[in-house]
Amino acid sequence: MNRRKFLSFVGCGCCGFILNSCSTAPITERKQLKIIPEAKLNAQAAQIYEKIKEKEKLSDDIKSLNEIKEIGKKMENSISDYFDKSGLVDPTINFDWEYILIDNKKVKNAWCMPGGKIAVYTGILDVTKNTDGLAAVMGHEIAHAVAKHSVERASRGVLLNTSTQIFDIISGGKLSSVNRVTGMNTVGLLSQIGLMNPFNRKQESEADYLGMIFSSLSGYDIRETVQIWERMKKLNKGKAPPEFMSTHPSADNRIKKINQWTNEIIINYPPLKI
Repeated sequence: MNRRKFLSFVGCGCCGFILNSCSTAPITERKQLKIIPEAKLNAQAAQIYEKIKEKEKLSDDIKSLNEIKEIGKKMENSISDYFDKSGLVDPTINFDWEYILIDNKKVKNAWCMPGGKIAVYTGILDVTKNTDGLAAVMGHEIAHAVAKHSVERASRGVLLNTSTQIFDIISGGKLSSVNRVTGMNTVGLLSQIGLMNPFNRKQESEADYLGMIFSSLSGYDIRETVQIWERMKKLNKGKAPPEFMSTHPSADNRIKKINQWTNEIIINYPPLKI
């Protein structure tokens, strides 16, 4: 088979595969590519979560942990109720929710693994300051899981690696030659800056938007969200990388969008009575 026929064969096969693997993100209806089974990713995440619980020092701050669990439970119920009342499939139906508080004041972070496995670091509590602030952070992280962002990233990674290998074959190994000469993964770097980073920034912005919706549906004051990012901006003190090199939007762009969304979300997504 010559290269032209090979390219045509692979191209047609990939297109059919991609078309059959397209779906949309909840609420925003952004088109998504998901070729990695969600159940597989959830199972892997659960295993990693257990290892993290064994490795990390868990906080004995019961009051804060209970607050985290209370916020999480309200969001669990509000998310399920919203999709049920909207006549839509609940994207969290297969989640096995769990919450931990990791004792690390240096780490100002929180995350939510696929399947609803959530961790909050004690360091972020100095930034959230109050219940509404904590809900804003948790809503953002939960939104990543609800929108299946990890499934989407894994799928794009597989597709990108496969496409690179195919292009290397049909170009006679020219990409491999460039990498050997430069001593670096040139294609990987260019694709990261030109494709994956902008895509990841789009996911982060979507998580901001969905997170505010979930917080509002759960009865929290989303006007505190912009205050969180103002405080984060001060903490970073201009040390954040240029936006095109980052997987996250710049603080200024983030704050601008949050301000634009706030009133709309308060009006369109009022607290649910559960």
